[in-house]
Amino acid sequence: MTDIEKDKIPVQQLLLPKPILYTGKTLNFFSPFLASRFAARLFLTPFRYKTPEREREMEAKSQKETVKVSKINRDVVVYTYGTSSKKILLVHGWSGSGTQLSKIADKLLELGYSTVSFDAPAHGKSPGKISMMPFFIETVHHLEQTHGPFEAAIGHSLGGMSLLRATKNNLAIKKLIIIGTANSVSDITKNFIKNLQLSSKVATLMKRYFDTKFGEDIDNYSGAISAKQVHIPTLVIHDHDDVDVSVEDAYAIDEQLSQSELFLTNNLGHRKILGDSKVIQKIADYILE
Repeated sequence: MTDIEKDKIPVQQLLLPKPILYTGKTLNFFSPFLASRFAARLFLTPFRYKTPEREREMEAKSQKETVKVSKINRDVVVYTYGTSSKKILLVHGWSGSGTQLSKIADKLLELGYSTVSFDAPAHGKSPGKISMMPFFIETVHHLEQTHGPFEAAIGHSLGGMSLLRATKNNLAIKKLIIIGTANSVSDITKNFIKNLQLSSKVATLMKRYFDTKFGEDIDNYSGAISAKQVHIPTLVIHDHDDVDVSVEDAYAIDEQLSQSELFLTNNLGHRKILGDSKVIQKIADYILE
């Protein structure tokens, strides 16, 4: 399968092994409840990757340290790239790592900024087997206290959703940039169940389980819900051909932001967008405005 063909398939469909799909279908047939718990465990389990070649320079040149985020009792690996006192926080997406936005970080370095990023729990080099959005959010708040202040923050996918929520909850930044960020958490869970080829009943049961686990309706974490209370300049970047997160999500988030700019691209999908020169230049221009 070519890279172009892969970009047209949701990443969950690419990564889920056939035995897992078979197990899910079997459980769905006998017990949708058990299938929902099986799916929930999978949903909270990120995939780990070897560091791609394009990210190795940032990994090698960054100051790395392991930090305990006390509120979630998790260790995370933190990357400080550059030495400038002008710092920008970078937040990766699900199954990503602290070097995922390396090409953006390189450009920011040229502009005189340093970056701080991290491997969320159970991602990259951070320990753990499961993760969830609140882990991302609490890590962001923790790093603001230990490694900030930050001039701006940039997040990809779930990282963008986490930053919207963190900014709503008083993350002190001057500008926010989100890339390929989803809106509805319910839609994310439904798409996950669809990719597992399970029934809608399983999706309903899984959401109910997460509502209980999170202690509130998980849709409160949705991008547009958080965006209503984000009042700083925000750049929303999204690709029309993103098969993992619909471009309609970008429109929904942008509509709720009080100070926003929508920058749309074509033929980059959910992942290539992070290394595109025009996208990176747009980010640089926005930071410098």
